[in-house]
Amino acid sequence: MSGDWRDEVQLGLEDFIDTFVVRGAKQIEVYDAIRRELEVLRAAYDRDRDPAEDDAVEEPSNN
Repeated sequence: MSGDWRDEVQLGLEDFIDTFVVRGAKQIEVYDAIRRELEVLRAAYDRDRDPAEDDAVEEPSNN
């Protein structure tokens, strides 16, 4: 791993985007889809910054 994690993010994103372009998606469409998903993730983070701290919901077992 390189010294700067941002370099790893860049390489990972390039590989991620390339997988969809190889399957026939246009690069700009992949960028737009990623942008939309990032907005959803940010909104979820703003609502609940650490969902792991939420109380667990007790559900009946299927036994």
